[in-house]
Amino acid sequence: MTTTTQPTTGLAVEFYDPTGTRYGFPTFPYLDAPTGLATRRQLRAAGLRPGGHDPVAQILWRRGKRVAYLYRLDLAAPKRVATPAQREAIAKALRARRTCRSCDLVQPYYIPRRTGACLDCIPGGAR
Repeated sequence: MTTTTQPTTGLAVEFYDPTGTRYGFPTFPYLDAPTGLATRRQLRAAGLRPGGHDPVAQILWRRGKRVAYLYRLDLAAPKRVATPAQREAIAKALRARRTCRSCDLVQPYYIPRRTGACLDCIPGGAR
């Protein structure tokens, strides 16, 4: 019985380099990352963040034009939660983006930065 170190998904092995000799960084093809590693998006979905640690491997696909870095799950830290003051500041900033400078009304949409006025205040606005 022989054990193979090739990807198990049947994808092209062009990007299979677990030792990092070809790409200088451990590299795996799309959908064939080892367990215990996750992308930033996968960490975020699990409520985690890299926690200041550098990536340990990468996934390449689309002829090497796309890359996703992999982080160790055991070193990941929980996502930080915004403080009430930070949430209040964000709400204030978003409200300012919806407030018209001409009529001072808060609109249900963001005011275009180009005009600085709501669609009711600019000439030819609400079509």
